[in-house]
Amino acid sequence: MQQETIIILDFGAQYSQLIARRVRECSVFCEILPFDTSMAELKAKNPKGIILSGGPASVYTDQAPRIGQEIFHMGVPVLGICYGMHLMTYELGGMVCSGVQREYGKTDVNILDYQDIFKGFETLVNGSLRTWMSHNDLVKQAPSGFTVLAATDHTPFAAMANRELKLYGVQFHPEVVHTQYGKELIANFLTEVCECRRDWTMESFVENAIESIRNQVGDGQVVCGLSGGIDSAVAAVLVHRAVGSQLTCIYVDHGFMRKNESEQVVKTFQDGFKMNLVHVDAVSRFVSKMAGITEPEQKRKLIGSEFIRVFEEEAAKLGDVEYLVQGTLYPDVIESGTSQAAVIKSHHNVGGLPEDMQFQLVEPLRALFKDEVRLLAQELELPAEIVWRQPFPGPGLAIRVIGEVSQERLDILREVDAIYIEEIRTAGLYKEIWQAFAVLTNTRAVGVMGDERTYDYVVALRAVASEDGMTADWARIPYDVLERMSRRIMNEVKGVSRVTYDISSKPPATIEWE
Repeated sequence: MQQETIIILDFGAQYSQLIARRVRECSVFCEILPFDTSMAELKAKNPKGIILSGGPASVYTDQAPRIGQEIFHMGVPVLGICYGMHLMTYELGGMVCSGVQREYGKTDVNILDYQDIFKGFETLVNGSLRTWMSHNDLVKQAPSGFTVLAATDHTPFAAMANRELKLYGVQFHPEVVHTQYGKELIANFLTEVCECRRDWTMESFVENAIESIRNQVGDGQVVCGLSGGIDSAVAAVLVHRAVGSQLTCIYVDHGFMRKNESEQVVKTFQDGFKMNLVHVDAVSRFVSKMAGITEPEQKRKLIGSEFIRVFEEEAAKLGDVEYLVQGTLYPDVIESGTSQAAVIKSHHNVGGLPEDMQFQLVEPLRALFKDEVRLLAQELELPAEIVWRQPFPGPGLAIRVIGEVSQERLDILREVDAIYIEEIRTAGLYKEIWQAFAVLTNTRAVGVMGDERTYDYVVALRAVASEDGMTADWARIPYDVLERMSRRIMNEVKGVSRVTYDISSKPPATIEWE
């Protein structure tokens, strides 16, 4: 049975990934594509429905992204959100104008029609729905054949529909948690309008992924860049299920791992999963590459490139290897830059890949968010210590040592990080926190120990709460736990004179410092 797909066309919205998450939470698979995707490519996807995202543009500006009318006559249901609704209106002959009263934040919408997308909303008090608005423009006159479904005091068309063509538009953002019953509205569009079966599950994902991997790889030999983290572990297990002994995992110890982590990785995958595993000790090779390097992007790209070179060398010893498995996730792709997203930082497995790489990539997780990978790990029955392992970047501690990386600085950070994570586990906070780690800054500060002056490094502790890594808030670790962490670090780790706690959220900060 063919997998049902919803296509989300991205017009530069800050919420496009949230739309995707809400669709998938309704057990329907979806893909995000740039707004200028060709009609031929769209039709080839055979979508059950199309969602037009919001965006910062106004439809009347010269540089506004456009899509033309054809998409609205494909016979495929379309839901336009904010700018997507404006574009639908503009392309089909309606009128969009600047609103006299801008609407930002929480806004009450009066529902006028309780069919299809508003089905089941009859229980709302006075038919009033609390929504999240973020717009200057509004629909002044709907295109021919459209009816108004909802309105506000300042927006006559807060929701509209042409039921004959199955075209819908909403001025507000149902994908954000601030909109009351937003997920239910999206579910109604998927079920009542698109008639989706809603049968996309991790079980079905495994079946489709295994089939896709077998079709891509055939009888070819495959290597997997194994880090021990959940992403590469899930990718490795998935590929192993698909092609068995054709897969050889290569674990490269680059010297940037956390305390005792390399030993744990080797034991888990050799003894636990019974996979072909090559353990490469490349510590001196990678650390020497970092000499004199202080710029974060250069670190990431050098490490990513060197990884591939090591893989190529090890793969050459195995014979004719054509494929490289990577645990690339969707946030990695977005943050490394797409046609609609700026480069935030190059992930070693996306932006750091050399152009002359010899392998074809196998990336079975490329369309998934981190929380979906955890669900997949549970479906594959991976051990709990892998399922709940917090995210760890491919470049490892090299991007948590700010400035130049040296063996001495790595050793200091390794000890600090071990104490930090141990205390988080002791406090019962490990599963509550999305990601926690220590950073060795390139700042020194004066301290006093044993009546003597010290001038050692400042350490920053970072912990965040998140669902998918795209946004994050700093974790509220209790003061007594922070105090215990600080005391232990300064007493037990030579070279540290001060401990700070990072309370920045993403955005505007990123989770990692580099």
